[in-house]
Amino acid sequence: MSQTEIPPSAEPSRSTWTDVTPQALYDKCMTVARNLWWSWHPEVINLFRDLDPVRWRQLDHNPIALLSEMTPEQLAQRASEMVLYTRINQAHRRLNDYLNNTQTTWGARKAGVLGSMPVAYFSAEFGIHESVPIYSGGLGVLSGDHIKSASGLGVPLVAIGLFYDQGYFKQHLNAEGWQQEEYLNTNVEEMPMEPARDPQGRPITVEIDTRDGRLLAKVWLMRVGRVPLYLLDCDVEGNRPEDRELTSRLYGGDLRTRIRQELVLGVGGVKALRAMGIKPGVYHLNEGHSAFATLEVMRERMHDDGLPFDDALREVARRTVFTTHTPVPAGHDRFDGKLMEEHLGPLREKLGISYEQLMGLGRVEPQNEGETFCMTVLGLKLSRRANAVSNLHGVVSRRMWANLWPWRVEEEIPIGHITNGVHIPSWLAYPMAQLYDKYLGTGWHMTMGEPGVFDRVYEIDPGEFWETHNALKSRLLEFVRRRVSRQCRRRNEDEASVEAARNVLDPNSLTIGFARRFATYKRANLFLRDIDSIAELVADSNRPVQFIFAGKAHPADEPGKKFIQEIANLRRDPRFAGRIVFVEDYDINVGRHLIQGVDVWMNNPRRPLEASGTSGQKVVLNGGLNFSVLDGWWAEAYNGMNGFAIGKGSSHVDVEKNDQRDAESLSQVLSEEVIPCFYDRDAFGIPLQWIDRVFNSVATLGAQFSAHRMVIDYTEQAYLIAAGGTTSEMSLR
Repeated sequence: MSQTEIPPSAEPSRSTWTDVTPQALYDKCMTVARNLWWSWHPEVINLFRDLDPVRWRQLDHNPIALLSEMTPEQLAQRASEMVLYTRINQAHRRLNDYLNNTQTTWGARKAGVLGSMPVAYFSAEFGIHESVPIYSGGLGVLSGDHIKSASGLGVPLVAIGLFYDQGYFKQHLNAEGWQQEEYLNTNVEEMPMEPARDPQGRPITVEIDTRDGRLLAKVWLMRVGRVPLYLLDCDVEGNRPEDRELTSRLYGGDLRTRIRQELVLGVGGVKALRAMGIKPGVYHLNEGHSAFATLEVMRERMHDDGLPFDDALREVARRTVFTTHTPVPAGHDRFDGKLMEEHLGPLREKLGISYEQLMGLGRVEPQNEGETFCMTVLGLKLSRRANAVSNLHGVVSRRMWANLWPWRVEEEIPIGHITNGVHIPSWLAYPMAQLYDKYLGTGWHMTMGEPGVFDRVYEIDPGEFWETHNALKSRLLEFVRRRVSRQCRRRNEDEASVEAARNVLDPNSLTIGFARRFATYKRANLFLRDIDSIAELVADSNRPVQFIFAGKAHPADEPGKKFIQEIANLRRDPRFAGRIVFVEDYDINVGRHLIQGVDVWMNNPRRPLEASGTSGQKVVLNGGLNFSVLDGWWAEAYNGMNGFAIGKGSSHVDVEKNDQRDAESLSQVLSEEVIPCFYDRDAFGIPLQWIDRVFNSVATLGAQFSAHRMVIDYTEQAYLIAAGGTTSEMSLR
């Protein structure tokens, strides 16, 4: 999704719009703004920007906030000045056509059984657009891309999450380069959501019983194209003060806060669906945070249909799909028996099971009283279709959870894989989209998840491609300079520092991007193990290299914060000044600019701890190349000529030796492969070998790692089977 200007459509004279009142025009704009469909349509984004470019940027690209500052008369005046009437009308009509045209979608043709009993997709976070701050990173962006592609494909799906009125934290670095967290309240009136209502039109509030009282949560509706996203919010009159703050922050608080949030998400989410009269055919639990949902669905079946506990368990498990995202043991939520009984005790009694039976559902060894309750174990036990998010992650997950099925060999553990993908329209720069329209045909986006759609990429003129890429790169550098100079001013640095920040980076230098969560296993500072060699590469006057970093560390992750500090403070080292920058407050907007403009995307996790990763997938269609450890998605994507590999796809058992070996490979591949390929130019200054690799990357990876392909895989390999649409026991592997 580019911020590049799009030429307006031909506009009739103002006199032809005399029948359009300012209020009607305003209402059309607000209708479009209230459905996040606009967020993956560049021409609509540009329409909102043209209303007031300065305020658009200041308001984090929030069209509701922008429109709220205008009266209908002011909007009409601006539309007249900027010749926007036709564009407003087109956006409104296209949205309505999109919402009403469901008969010809892939889902209508291939997933009809879900029409009367949709998929209920649960996730703790959803990253849809920077103006809706209810996400922290990869898991949320993946969830957002999933429901966008479900919308585009027409797969019947409803989504359930939590509304965090303070979201994840805003990040600033102090003068010492140390991360500072700031939480800001979200103005609900400026969010594209409204109270969810029951069939009688009444706003919905759900009640969840615990041992120490009743939790209340109201339900919001947010529209993401054709997909309704329901968000539960505990800031409700009737809750205790501490419970009103329960959903205020994403991944904040202690274990008691976490279990209460997950109780609201899982149990409250199922109750909300019931209150709205929605009867899902499939429950998709995206990570273990929502696994309590299975227990509430079991209670419903026992209450409504008189099923005994064991039969209810089998029925619910048959309709449940569970996706695990982390191969890191510490990433799986665990709760002790006291917390479980305090929060699940009333539900346990309605299920008619003992405390020991409940705890056994979340233990690898049910009778082991010393084992805590694990949400991932619950998700695996109460689902018949479980998957990891890449091929390698599937191998790791089967090994990690093999003890749940001690009678099976590791290869037969029932955890398959569906590799993650990205929602192409959300991440593809508009100039690149125009290039694909020209050479692939304007209908390519209708089949963007199908093999062969990008085969004609080799027909693109290399010079035209290189010009487009360099324009996006220049836009990235302008963005970075603006952000970095603002960072300097906020820290009250002298004018010389601010001026230097306005001129960081060189548009002609090889530009490497790295942006992700600063967990230590992602090894953001791996390239600094041989800092002198990196300094030489950066300083090379003939073939210089420069780096752009961004990312947040969890507020409690002190080692991750030290990684940030180490990299951010390189700006003070004369060898790296102006050539290595850290952009604060990583979010979807920062990520979008980086993936659309860098030459190379670097990713160097400690193999095999990267479950999938999707940031590098976003780079592919935007004309950048991946330079990555063979982990996660890249382990199944790299073919030798569509990017660059760090290491040989193996890991040393000694962590220190493993890190040193990968650091040496990183430095060697960068200096011997990446840099020479980038700077090998023809007589016109075009790097033909480099562009060959880019075209190979697009052709081999573009469709394979799209969210459309991912959602099609989930539908065919999991949803349809779980909903009873086929009797096949197709494996996710």
